[in-house]
Amino acid sequence: MARKKTTPEEEMNQNPTTEVDPMQESRSLETVQPPNGEILSEPERGADSSAVEQQQNTAELETEPQSDNPLNMDTQQPVAEGLPLQEGLPAECYEVDLSEKPEAPAPVPDKGEDDWGFQEEIKESEPAPVQEVPKSPTKSDRQKFFELKFNELDRNLTPEERQEWNSIYASYRGRSALSGTVIGVDPLSVFVRNPKTGAMEKQTMFCAIVVPYRVRIVIPASEMWEQGQERPDYVMQNIVGSVIDYIIIKVDRESNFAIGSRRLANRSQRYFFAHRDDLHRVGARIKCRLLAVGPRRCLAECYGHDLDITQREMRYVSIPDLRNEYHPGMELDCIVKVYDPDKDELVISIKDTEVNPFYGAQQRHPVGARRLAVIAGKYGGGVFCNLPDGVTCMCNYSYQHEDSDFMVGENVMLLVQRYEEEKLQMYGKIMSKW
Repeated sequence: MARKKTTPEEEMNQNPTTEVDPMQESRSLETVQPPNGEILSEPERGADSSAVEQQQNTAELETEPQSDNPLNMDTQQPVAEGLPLQEGLPAECYEVDLSEKPEAPAPVPDKGEDDWGFQEEIKESEPAPVQEVPKSPTKSDRQKFFELKFNELDRNLTPEERQEWNSIYASYRGRSALSGTVIGVDPLSVFVRNPKTGAMEKQTMFCAIVVPYRVRIVIPASEMWEQGQERPDYVMQNIVGSVIDYIIIKVDRESNFAIGSRRLANRSQRYFFAHRDDLHRVGARIKCRLLAVGPRRCLAECYGHDLDITQREMRYVSIPDLRNEYHPGMELDCIVKVYDPDKDELVISIKDTEVNPFYGAQQRHPVGARRLAVIAGKYGGGVFCNLPDGVTCMCNYSYQHEDSDFMVGENVMLLVQRYEEEKLQMYGKIMSKW
């Protein structure tokens, strides 16, 4: 068994009776080695006794265990944790920033522990993020239409009904235009999309009703006119009997009705009209359809253009009330007078399809001749009288008659007085009733 190394002081404590030679004590101090391996020399005479104590403390550090105190007892400066302690080097020599407290390292699992299991335990401890379930997008009307089973729905239809529904399906699929007669105007509640907010709003408006055979087709007022060309409600109520074009924009097969748009059909008609030179050239003879008729003016549609036509553009003969001569749904010939494709402006005339009866009137009705005529109207003290050949004569009363003596529609005898070539007007005087 190895013998434990003892110092001279321990030997004195163990053997108090043993005398210690002073020369032997000095030799033991000469053999003490510091940790750096250098041998300390014998202290000089007259040196301070503190040097001897410092050498003894250095020797004791070799055998004593390292203290748990993180401060170096010699320099009184903190020592970086996790780095080997080197004697004789100050704390500034370590590549560690002592101004900030280092973060505690993450716990490392044991070698025998499964890394994947360790990560799963950490994930289970964390709260799982809440995932929003995506809402299924709502199907559009067109998608619902294509999902219909037409064989089952149209199985019991008659040939006429089947043809009617096939025309509606084709218009809805390909945006082809259909024609029909308006048989009524009903006030209905319709959901209309607000162009500013994009939300569907419920509105009550007049809707034109078209029934080709058995299916009711509803055309709301918002789908009758172009934006900026809306008409009053009384115009909408007077279009019964007119023939219009429309495109199906919604089909409700189960409820047996559809929704049409005249506005979209008019766009197609205007596009077709603008690309046909033989139709829009000045002087071309085309067709127009009357939509609504009033006492002095009427609303006509010509290749997608809604036109207001006065009585002066209808016929050369003065007409007291247009409703006695025309009605909605009539198709008339007209002449193109002006067409501007940039402004999409069209001007037509219906009376220009006939020859003006004023030409040759001087030979048929010379000045001073008496002719039979009918009072067509009164305006500003004057009386409009129509001759049998279509010439209109502007007349005054003779001195022995009053305005209350003559009514519109009565036959009178007039005297031809003069003609004005520039205005194409004939003037005369009412002589008596006839």
